[in-house]
Amino acid sequence: MNAFSFARHSRIIAILAGLLLISACNVDVQKSADGKDKNVQIDTPVGKLHISKDAEVKDTGLSVYPHARVVEKEDNGSDSSANINFLTGFFGLKVVAVEYESDDSLDKVKSYYQGQLKKFGNVLECHSDGANASAQSGDDSKSEALTCEQNSGDHIELKAGVRDNQHIVSLERRDNGCKFSLVYVKIRGKETSI
Repeated sequence: MNAFSFARHSRIIAILAGLLLISACNVDVQKSADGKDKNVQIDTPVGKLHISKDAEVKDTGLSVYPHARVVEKEDNGSDSSANINFLTGFFGLKVVAVEYESDDSLDKVKSYYQGQLKKFGNVLECHSDGANASAQSGDDSKSEALTCEQNSGDHIELKAGVRDNQHIVSLERRDNGCKFSLVYVKIRGKETSI
């Protein structure tokens, strides 16, 4: 999921999952019809981790661009959607991501989502090479404002919200249209809830 530095967040989630597994009280893995892992639920006294391949676009807070098609698998064979919830008494993280493709131009899809994202606040447009695109908070560690990690390249990310509650649309130009991801990221500390 080239969408927003998903690899960086998945490494963090993998480490946290490993820690939870060490103290796991209950691990439940549900398989899909083809025998592959579909949902994983890990419950421990420390926290809960739920990972599902069944992400629903409504959970991103955005609507699907008209006539867009869901991308079932990435070019490398990995799944292109995820719904991840990690909860402890001190920290919570929710990430929902769904990837689509359209025959319409990147500019047309971008314009549609600029309008959609306005309901979450100012829309920030970032450009990157796609490998390290992610939402960053401002220079002040207490700042809730989103900024661009880098701002050059062909990969486009539209972001709205604040550091702990972000809506992101990642766009990539294709020969016959574009590919885009809708991402929702919610982070909470001890004093807030997801």
